[in-house]
Amino acid sequence: MTRFPKALTFDVVGTLIDFETGMIRALQTLSGKEIDREAFLTAYRGMRARSVTLPFPEDLKPIYQALAARFGLPEDEAHANAFVLAAKDWPAFPDSVEALERLGQHFSLVAMTNTQRWAFFGMEKTLGMPFYDSITVDDTLCEKPDPAFFGFARGRLSRDSILKDNILHVAQSQYHDIGVAKKLGYTVCWIERRKGSGGFGGTIAVENLTTPDYHFSTLKELADLADQDALLMQQS
Repeated sequence: MTRFPKALTFDVVGTLIDFETGMIRALQTLSGKEIDREAFLTAYRGMRARSVTLPFPEDLKPIYQALAARFGLPEDEAHANAFVLAAKDWPAFPDSVEALERLGQHFSLVAMTNTQRWAFFGMEKTLGMPFYDSITVDDTLCEKPDPAFFGFARGRLSRDSILKDNILHVAQSQYHDIGVAKKLGYTVCWIERRKGSGGFGGTIAVENLTTPDYHFSTLKELADLADQDALLMQQS
């Protein structure tokens, strides 16, 4: 890396946790039928782009209810609630746990997630409990891309002398993270999980992509770079 941060701050859902696969698996379990993955993700993305008043993942309930008939899903409230609760058990991307373990040898790892803490608890366990600190929507009372979320995080981390210039923000979502973090002056790393797949999947689309400081398709590539830099420092 061209700079050596003290901390890596992470978006969680979509960057470390594979929410797209998690949702599709939950829908197939609840309905007992195959779900057209890209069709559902496109419809879901359109719903997420609307104004919502519920925090994530509680806002999955009205989305499920709105899309149930279109995708042949059970339309009762119990199934909608089960879809929400499944969020705590969504899988990690295949490289997340090992890469986080390696990155944790070099940096303090901090979660910055729009997810409510009850769901984040499950996600954190899935990821191997790698975080030095975690900031959720329950703490900030707002969601990224609201700059206030980042302001809350800066204040929290400043207690431990971790300032904005000491942070590399790592995320998948151009909408929720990369664009706003770059505007706020952070060094950013875009993990483009859908590289090669095309489109935005379940993530809200942006008209123009923000150019990140680092750009990878997997978290493993960032961990490889960190290991290489650590080795070079030892040899210098």
